[in-house]
Amino acid sequence: MTEEVIVPVYATGISAQLQKERDQELGIGKHENAVKFLGQEFERIQQECLANGTLFKDDTFPPSAYSLGFKELGPNSSKTYGVKWVRPSQLVSNPQFIVDGATRTDICQGALGDCWLLAAIASLTLNDTLLHRVVPHGQSFQQNYAGVFHFQLWQYGEWVDVVIDDYLPVKDGKLVFVHSASGNEFWSALLEKAYAKANGCYEALSGGSTSEGFEDFTGGVTEWYELKKPPADLFTIISKALERGSLMGCSIDISGVADMEAVTFKKLVKGHAYSLTGAKEVNFRGQSTKLVRMRNPWGEVEWTGAWSDSSNEWNYVDPSERDLRLQMEDGEFWMSFQEFLREFSRLEICNLTPDALKARKIRKWNTTFYHGNWRKGSTAGGCRNYPATFWINPQFKIKLDYEDEDDDYGNEKGCTFLLALMQKHRRKERRFWEGHGDNRFCRL
Repeated sequence: MTEEVIVPVYATGISAQLQKERDQELGIGKHENAVKFLGQEFERIQQECLANGTLFKDDTFPPSAYSLGFKELGPNSSKTYGVKWVRPSQLVSNPQFIVDGATRTDICQGALGDCWLLAAIASLTLNDTLLHRVVPHGQSFQQNYAGVFHFQLWQYGEWVDVVIDDYLPVKDGKLVFVHSASGNEFWSALLEKAYAKANGCYEALSGGSTSEGFEDFTGGVTEWYELKKPPADLFTIISKALERGSLMGCSIDISGVADMEAVTFKKLVKGHAYSLTGAKEVNFRGQSTKLVRMRNPWGEVEWTGAWSDSSNEWNYVDPSERDLRLQMEDGEFWMSFQEFLREFSRLEICNLTPDALKARKIRKWNTTFYHGNWRKGSTAGGCRNYPATFWINPQFKIKLDYEDEDDDYGNEKGCTFLLALMQKHRRKERRFWEGHGDNRFCRL
C-alpha cells in the first residue's frame, strides 16, 4: 500500500480553498476533466477562430521578450538579440504536428538549460498511453488548424489543460529551443512552450531535476537511487520499472560550476540529465551481460566506450540480438550496467499513479493528498533545532493497516509508502527573487 503526501507551502483564502474542495468533489482536476489553465478552453477558442477565419494569438503568453525570460533571456540580453516569433508555417513549407509517431529523436535540445525536462519528454515517448495524456490526440497543422494547441500537465495535485498559440522563438531561421531532428515536426517545441507558459517563461525552465518533469507529466511519485551504493537487485528494479511504464532519468554529479556540462573522455556529459530508455541481458561470448540503453537529449554526443554504437562487443553477441545495436548519431546508446553504475551518480524512477496504470496488472496502491501551509507567526514552527515551536508545524498522521503482498522484494514484511513534499510555484516566481536555483521539491 502506498501513500503520496503533497504539502503545498503557499496559503489560499478560505473561500478559494472551499471552492477547490467543491471542484474536487465534482471531479474537476482529474485527467478526464482537467482544470482550464487561466480559464482558456481549447475547443471554444479553436471554433471561434475557425468561424472568424483567424489564427489564435495568446495574450496571456504573448510572443514577446517577457515570455522568454527575465535575466539571461531578459529583454536586453545578448542571447535574445535577433530573436523573432514566427508560426511553423512561416518557418517551413509543410509543418507537421507529429511525423510517424512521437519518438525520442523528436527531442533535441536548444539554447535553454532544460535537459532535465527534455529527458523526461523523451522517456514519455516510450509509452503511448502516457504520451497522449499529455499530448492530446487530434491536433494538426492541416485539419481544423487555427493556430491554437493544448497540452495537459499535472500541477500540484490536479491536471490542468494549457492552451497556447503556435508562435515560436526563432533566430537565424532556426528554432531557439527544443526542436525535432526531422525539421518540420513541432509537437515537442509546442509542448515545451506550454510548460514554459505554466511556469511563467522559458527561462524559468533552466536547471532542474528530471523527476520534476516526470511528475508533471504523470502525477507519479519519484524514487532516487544513489549509484555509488546501489541495491543488489537494481537491474531487476529497472527492468520491472520499464515493464510497468515507469519513467527513468539519471545524471553525473559535478564537483563545481566549471564541471557543468563538461564532456568526459568517453563522451558523457557531467551535470546533464539523461533518459534511461531500455534494459536488456544479452549473450556475450557465452555469458549473460546486462546492458542499459541511454539517451542524451542533445540528440548527439554519445558514449564511446564498450557497447557504444561502433564498439566491437556487438560482433560477439548472439546474431538474434544484434538488431539491438544502434548506429545513428542521435544521442542514444547502450552501455554495460556495471559501467553505468561506475559512470553515473543518480537514478530517478517515477512510479505511476493508479489512473495511469488502469490497463496494467500490477499490485494495487493508493494515492492520498494532504494540503497544508507554513505561515509565518502561525504554523511555521521551524526545523527540529527549534523544539519549542516545532510542534506547531502542520502534522499529518498516516496509518497503514495492510502488509505488502508477497512480491519481488523478497521475504521482508512491511507496509511500503512513498512520501513527496512539494512547494508550489517556485519556478513561476523566479523572476521576482534573486536566486535561480529551484527548491520546489523537498525530499524526506
